[in-house]
Amino acid sequence: MPVSTRSRRSRLSPFSDRRWFVGLVLGASLLATAEAQASARVSGNKVGNESGARPSLHKRTRIVLPAIQQLPPVVTAALAREHIPLSSVSIYVEKIGSTAPLIDVNGDKPMQPASTMKLVTTFSGLSMLGPDFRWKTRAYADGNLVGGVLHGNLYVEGSGDPKLVPEELIDLVNQIHEAGIVDLEGDLVLDKRYFADSTRNAPPLDDDANAPYNVGPDPLLYAFKSLSFTLRPDDATRQVDIDVLPPLAQLHVSNQLRLSRGPCVGVALTPDLTPQPDGTVDAVFSGDYSARCGDHVTNIAVLDHTTFFGGGFLALWKQTGGTFHGTIREGATPESAKSVGLHQSPPLRDIVRDINKFSNNVMARNLFLTIGAVQAKAPATTANAAAAVHTWLIANHLAIPDLVLDNGSGLSRDERITAVGLAELLQAANSSPVAQAFVESLPIAGVDGTMRHRLANQPVVGNAHIKTGTLSDVRAIAGYVASQDGNSYVVVSFINDPRSEAGRAAHDALLEWIYKSAR
Repeated sequence: MPVSTRSRRSRLSPFSDRRWFVGLVLGASLLATAEAQASARVSGNKVGNESGARPSLHKRTRIVLPAIQQLPPVVTAALAREHIPLSSVSIYVEKIGSTAPLIDVNGDKPMQPASTMKLVTTFSGLSMLGPDFRWKTRAYADGNLVGGVLHGNLYVEGSGDPKLVPEELIDLVNQIHEAGIVDLEGDLVLDKRYFADSTRNAPPLDDDANAPYNVGPDPLLYAFKSLSFTLRPDDATRQVDIDVLPPLAQLHVSNQLRLSRGPCVGVALTPDLTPQPDGTVDAVFSGDYSARCGDHVTNIAVLDHTTFFGGGFLALWKQTGGTFHGTIREGATPESAKSVGLHQSPPLRDIVRDINKFSNNVMARNLFLTIGAVQAKAPATTANAAAAVHTWLIANHLAIPDLVLDNGSGLSRDERITAVGLAELLQAANSSPVAQAFVESLPIAGVDGTMRHRLANQPVVGNAHIKTGTLSDVRAIAGYVASQDGNSYVVVSFINDPRSEAGRAAHDALLEWIYKSAR
């Protein structure tokens, strides 16, 4: 199992409790012990090494069979109950190492994959960048440093770290202090040239622009640009306590909630957010909050990336004794500026784990753009990222027909892939040098991630590593199932239909059938 390693541990970090991160991206904690027991049971093949070298992927000659192989009756019945036609379905199942499908229903039909597209991004990222790749966030200073006072600007240069959360950023803050800087007389300048400006302009997928899943990529992505408010009734004080993470220097929380004894209905769970002329933001909670509601967490994406990062950095800066007298702005780091800090992210193997377990869209989008920046050159664009992935796939005999990459996360109506193409990628991933990091990043049925509540009472529990995908009109699963007879299978299933939400039962029935009856 991958283990997160860090070269530095902040003695000043007030964020040792990481539960808020899990709550923000998923709403549940990992079950590490159960996962460790389950991981060893999933793959029927030997998992490759993790040297980080280019995988040696051998071209496979696929056996072409009729377009539709008979579906298991339990799956057909589940689809029929919900009136989902076979024309809306694409399913491909194949034994690990085989080139002949066990099930092929419209396997060559391009489909919207939703978040299963993250498998393309994470496998190609692990292969091209290496499991030990780390993002670097650098700090520089210009001007004169006298008695702890920097008479000049502080620059923070980002490279797209997908997990620059408070307990990580505090490391950079501490390093700047260790360089002798306490008082910033100049500006805080954010250098965001690693990603092209065009990457900021992508509209949200739907009308809910404040939903964390709609947050766009950024070279200085901080805490997923989202606030997590926890409302907690306190009977002793007859009040409702409100906690917020991460802290932002310009955020003011106004708590006007009244604790009540009534039923838990119609409570004010979302604050009114109002920007003020001085640059501060008021978050106002008002109304009655019933003690029967217990603790409640609300996650909201707020502000723009530059304002959010600046407020988060300054909150940590001030908590650790620093002062600031300038403004926050974007700009380029001068070549003459002196290095005063370097923070490295957790290794990519851990980042990929968070992306796939929690289906984190913005982390996937940052990884996708990083591939473009590293393989082509900065500034990264979605076009050069897509070109880099396509080039790598072709070079490794994985020229997936009809593959359309947009942002690499699946949060798109334009992205397309076939079930056959994704199955080919899963076959290649399972025999690649990065197999262990990739397979272990997938949610385990009935155990963790987006599969933690599915199939928990079925025999397949713990025996399937499955990435899920969900959009309106789209349901998808893709991954690996270890059957009870000791064989392992690749499974990909897409449903693109207005009734796709009801297709979960068919997907669960397919996974159960593979475990019990696949031959």
